[in-house]
Amino acid sequence: MNSGSFQVERPALQRLLVRRFGMAVATYGLALLLFWLAASFGLLRDSLGIAVLFSALVVASQLVFLALFASGLNRRFKDPSLTEPQVLTALFWHTCLLALLENGRGPLLVLYAVILMFGIFQLPPRVFIRCSILAFAGFLGLVLWELGVGRLADPPLALLEVCVLLLVLVWLSLFSSYVQSLRQRMRKRRFALQAHQDTLRNMMRQLEDQVATDELTGLFNRRHFLRLAERALEELDAGRQHGLALIDLDHFKQINDHHGHAGGDRVLQTFAAVARACLRDGDILARYGGEEFVLLLPDADADRVASCCERLREAFASAEPVGVGVERLSLSVGMTLLRAGDQLDEALHRADQALYRAKRNGRNRCDAAWEKCDA
Repeated sequence: MNSGSFQVERPALQRLLVRRFGMAVATYGLALLLFWLAASFGLLRDSLGIAVLFSALVVASQLVFLALFASGLNRRFKDPSLTEPQVLTALFWHTCLLALLENGRGPLLVLYAVILMFGIFQLPPRVFIRCSILAFAGFLGLVLWELGVGRLADPPLALLEVCVLLLVLVWLSLFSSYVQSLRQRMRKRRFALQAHQDTLRNMMRQLEDQVATDELTGLFNRRHFLRLAERALEELDAGRQHGLALIDLDHFKQINDHHGHAGGDRVLQTFAAVARACLRDGDILARYGGEEFVLLLPDADADRVASCCERLREAFASAEPVGVGVERLSLSVGMTLLRAGDQLDEALHRADQALYRAKRNGRNRCDAAWEKCDA
């Protein structure tokens, strides 16, 4: 992961840092183990005291990184993972290790690749190449220095080691560039897929809204209301009740005849706006058909249903549709109650009978059919 994209949540960041710190500890541990094996087999140029000092310095450098992670100071750096400093520190100590060895240097060249592999998935290609160049420069400088002071035992073998290391580092650099480009392509594809998913979800949401709502008023349509009402009735517990009301706009045909369908549409939209202002959150209002609407009031008794419908009737009577000179607006309401065990069709029929009585008795009124619910 490159430093510019190191944007993760804190728990994930902590787990990532712990894993990387564990990998660094394993790398240092392997180096120390090989170093002490070299000391045990007498492959060191100097005394065992140098081995002890070298080991102490390696451990101390690792403790510095541990202190940075524990204190949280690493989050102030551009790359909170501190991958590049850890890689460079490991390369430095490994070059020091090779400088202390008298023989067996060739097999330990593989540790350069091991150390760089630690950053191959985290470092940007240019940073990885820089680390590779520093690793090669360190080993080449060591060989040239030993050649200059006459300490190089086998120059042809050292030249071969330099060439092998160069090939390995070039291959790792190319592989790092390929890995990072592959990750970039995968990231772009993931973002593109996420964008497509978001677009699809929005389209599905819009489609659901279109299926569930009446285009003119923005209220639920009849089909969606029946689905919601059936669900509410199934979930209704004993002892609880819902209010149900059928609402019909009075003399709507005359409004259409005198003001045209555009005027009628404006009256329907005015009723929808008035109803939204009068109802509470959770109340369900839908256009049942034409100028008829249906209302479901969850957890409502007869008094609340009656007061809500009266408030809606009075508010609609005082409304003034924009651009339509209707002299008088009114509506009629038929009310009933829903209890556990009721059938929705029967409840709608009771409300429809109450609405018929309200219209027969002069309109602009609310009538109720509570009888079956109170029986």
